[in-house]
Amino acid sequence: MAIFVSTNQLLDVYNTILREGLTTYKTKYSKATLPARIQAEKADRQNKKGAVFVVRSKSDFTSNGVKGYIVTSKETLLEDAAGLTHFTPNIYRQYNYSDEKRRMIRGFEEKNLLQINTFVIDIDTKRHSVQDILLACVDESIGAPTLIVESERGYQVYFVLSQPLFISNKNDFRGLTIAKRISDNLKKSLKCMDADPFCNDFGFFRIPKPENIAWLQLDQTYSMAQLIDWSRRQDDENNRPLFVMPSKLTSVSVMRSEWFTKLIQAVDIKGKKGQLGRNNTMFTLALVCFSEGWEKERTFDFLDEYNSKLNYPLPLADIQSLLNSAYSGKYKGASKEYIEELLALYVEGSTSIPVKLGYKGVWYKFKKDREDRVRSHYEEWEQDIITYISAEKSNSEMFLWHTQKELCEAVRIPQSSLNALLKQSTRLLKTTKGKGRNAKTGWTTISLFIQYVLNKATELSKSKGLYRFGLQEVVAKWIGELEAIAGYDLLIDYLAKLGVIIPTTPRENKERWPG
Repeated sequence: MAIFVSTNQLLDVYNTILREGLTTYKTKYSKATLPARIQAEKADRQNKKGAVFVVRSKSDFTSNGVKGYIVTSKETLLEDAAGLTHFTPNIYRQYNYSDEKRRMIRGFEEKNLLQINTFVIDIDTKRHSVQDILLACVDESIGAPTLIVESERGYQVYFVLSQPLFISNKNDFRGLTIAKRISDNLKKSLKCMDADPFCNDFGFFRIPKPENIAWLQLDQTYSMAQLIDWSRRQDDENNRPLFVMPSKLTSVSVMRSEWFTKLIQAVDIKGKKGQLGRNNTMFTLALVCFSEGWEKERTFDFLDEYNSKLNYPLPLADIQSLLNSAYSGKYKGASKEYIEELLALYVEGSTSIPVKLGYKGVWYKFKKDREDRVRSHYEEWEQDIITYISAEKSNSEMFLWHTQKELCEAVRIPQSSLNALLKQSTRLLKTTKGKGRNAKTGWTTISLFIQYVLNKATELSKSKGLYRFGLQEVVAKWIGELEAIAGYDLLIDYLAKLGVIIPTTPRENKERWPG
């Protein structure tokens, strides 16, 4: 269900996502006043400009290319938005048309990116509500998204950068490598929401419009430092290095490995949305052939023969397109994670099959084990506390009642670290009753609070028949008990999106709802 977004707010959305990547106004036929154009042109000269690609219909994505056009100004994007379905929210440095009629666009390749403005996660199902997605972002991922765009079949979740990440070819596109790892970890973190793990990291996504924006909080953006730090912690938990760079190839052919033999023997491969299938398998095999030094013609013959054995073969034109992409020089080799996913889907007993790609993994950068660090990151303490509260709190209670000393002992966190954490945590909530030795402190999280009030509101709605009033009544009972720590304001924003009318400060809450 879309929220109300005015034209001015939509411009704010585009300004937040695109930053300074496009010019403000059109160079010709702009509707802006002359003084406004002159002022904007001066500001635009401060930053390098690029373009985004747009399409009018999902059917414009064809096997022969993408039918669309190029947009270089925010004014054009705002004017045309109503008639568009998809765009590239990240900016490209070079852009062109591939046909004389200027209908087919080209240039949207990752290494042609000028700047990355946002990470977008595709959830291709309506099984989860917007509230479910928000809670998952807070509990399982980096935090609340900047906006959520709804489509006919699902949602796209935008995590917008506070400042763009500019991409260059330095150190073999190291910035792009880091960004792709962050994108991969964001997808993994929202696996519980059925996030598509194979969606193009920086490709086309639904363009935000008044009728499809389901969540909007434009001041909720993230710095690259925050994202890198969060992504590194995800890698730590999965024993995965931040960068794995290939060194020299071994003398043993990958094609003699067990996994390669098993994969080319699998013939019942088709795939569906959100699942690897024939195209991914064929592309993976082509990359292996390329890394083995095969000529393009030899690889085509090999793929053609393999394709003829499939129960659902691909058209030869698709094979040629995949082959051209694999041999374009943009890729260093096949993805181990894709291979493992293909084996899990289509090969029995694949868990016992090791996947080796013919090169040795080199740890380019890694972190020390947690026990070797002098001081844990506050985010790690925060997650430890959240895990402890979730495990120990009774389902019938709003809070886990512990003194600060008891909580510190249970989680093994120094008192000083807890005090510092509470000043910056946007996920923890607490309340205190009584004074001195008789004081009791209740601990909960934003996620648990919202889950509790939604469940109680549902129970009340069964007897009173009005869910919204039930929700308001439950929140009114508890909101005044909370203390104004960092997570409080974010909770207020969540509740406001649920339609709950509340004062803005704990003191006002106490006066209106004494608890």
